[in-house]
Formats: sequence, structure tokens, C-alpha cells
Amino acid sequence: MSNSQIRTYRGTETETTNENENENEQESELTCPECGGRLESDAEHGETVCGDCGLVVDDTNIDRGPEWRAFDSAERDQKSRVGAPTTNMMHDKGLSTNIGWQDKDAYGNSLSNRQRQKMQRLRTWNERFRTRDSKERNLKQALGEIDRMASALGLPENVRETASVIYRRALNEDLLPGRSIEGVATAAVYAAARQVGVPRSLDEVHSVSRIDKMELTRTYRYVVRELELEVAPANPESYVPRFASDLDLSDEAEIRARELIEAAREDGMLSGKSPVGLAAAAVYAAALLTNEKVTQSEVSEVANISEVTIRNRYKELLEAEGVAAA
Repeated sequence: MSNSQIRTYRGTETETTNENENENEQESELTCPECGGRLESDAEHGETVCGDCGLVVDDTNIDRGPEWRAFDSAERDQKSRVGAPTTNMMHDKGLSTNIGWQDKDAYGNSLSNRQRQKMQRLRTWNERFRTRDSKERNLKQALGEIDRMASALGLPENVRETASVIYRRALNEDLLPGRSIEGVATAAVYAAARQVGVPRSLDEVHSVSRIDKMELTRTYRYVVRELELEVAPANPESYVPRFASDLDLSDEAEIRARELIEAAREDGMLSGKSPVGLAAAAVYAAALLTNEKVTQSEVSEVANISEVTIRNRYKELLEAEGVAAA
């Protein structure tokens, strides 16, 4: 037998011996040294104990859970140290540090004049670091504008989130050159409201924006076309609950207004008509049919359309329903 063959045999024997030793060590770690029983980890007390004889083998395990106790979900959420969830409604998605405006310490005590000046300087530098370039400053301004308009229109949070995503897409695809930040932000709000199913009329969105109506319509068409947004035509029924609520009408009147719109749809009257005008006329007609006192001027003010439009659509709706107009 050659020397190389002997060396190979001895090397293989050494490797086999090491593997056996490792297996024996792993088995000894999982069994009790006293009775040979199975060891179990007690995470609550940070101990390793034998499940058969109860011997505590190790009492220095690391407890990775919280040091506090909570007895219900509300208390658990209150004591949790994690931050708020990420959101598209903030330019940094809520991941950056935010220094509060209260000049108080952790115990609620007021800060001294010197400490207040120091905190003010920290807030200033914090704001500067949060917007590092022109793109982030653009996004911060636009998202603030979206939040302002959504609050003025009473839109829910999911509409604001959708509008923020639309604006981010427009910014990433370089659709802003040649257009104002306010224009694209307003178009994003209008498109998001229609996508989510809580639409607002063009006049309502224009009333809270800082651009003219022509720029809004032009920018909206451009954003929808370039981003290939799927925006379905506005449904007149989606305006009925808001109009009925603003006019303090009953549920019966709201249901009657929906029936009038459905009858008009079956009669083929909805094509080419403004959904806001149809909804306002249906609400006015339903109020009269259920003996609730509502004037055309009140409906016109709530729906932000002219009384002439309400009168014309009102007569058409009653004709489709087969009811004589008063």
C-alpha cells in the first residue's frame, strides 16, 4: 500500500470521527444529563428544563419578548414601541424622524429657554434633511396639496392614498415638465375619487383647487392617458347618498331616487347626461314623491349645478318613471 493511500485512509477516518463527535454533542444538548429525557425551552422564564424529571439545565436563555405585560389588544397597542405604518401620503412614506412641536420633555415639564432654542434648531435641520433634493421637495408640496383638497372635499383616506400613488407615478414617469404641481395634484385627486367610487364633480374639485377649470380638464385627460388609468364613467347613484344626507332626506327618499335613476337607465336616458345633474334631479323628484319639502334652490346649492338643469332632468326622470310632472 502506498503512502498516499495511507494518508487518504487516515484523513477519511478523522473526518468520520469528527462527525460522530458533533452528533453526540447535539444529542447531549437535547437530552437531560440526569435521566436522559427530552429538554424543553421555557420562554416565559428563560430556562431550559427537562420534561421528565424537571431538572433546570440552563437558566440564562435570552428572552426576546417584551419586558411588559398586556391584558388586552388596546393595552398591547398602547405599549408597543413600533412606529406608524408606512404611507404614500408622506413624501418619505413616514420613515423619517419627526420632532414634535411641543416644548416639553418626556415627563411633561416645560423646557427652558435655552432648550427651546436648541429644539427649534433641531426642527429646522430636521426639515432640511427630510427633503434632500428638488424631487422630494416637489413631492412634499404636492402631497400637502392633495391632503388639503381631500380634506376640503371630505374624501376618505383611501382616496388620498390613491391620489398620492397617482402623483408618484406621474412624477416618476416625468409627466410634470410643462405642468404645474397644483394641476397634476388636482387631477390626481379627481381621478382617485372616481376610481375609489366616491366621486366629486369637476366643479366641486375646481372650487377647492388653485388652478382654472381649463387647466384641470386638460391635465386630467393627459394624466389618465399617459398613465393608462382605468377610470369608469361616474355613476349617478354614487352621488345620491351625499346629496340626500346634505338635504336631511329620509332613507325612503334616497331609495326612491335610486329607483328613478334605474328607470331612466332602462329607458336609455343616461347617455350624454351629466351624472351630477341626474342625481340632483332624482333626489329632488324623490323628495316630492315622498312628501318631503325641498326646494330646487336648496338642491342646486348642494349639488353645485343650476336650477335649470334640475328642472330639465326632473321632468325627464318623471316621464321615464311614468309619473306626471307637477
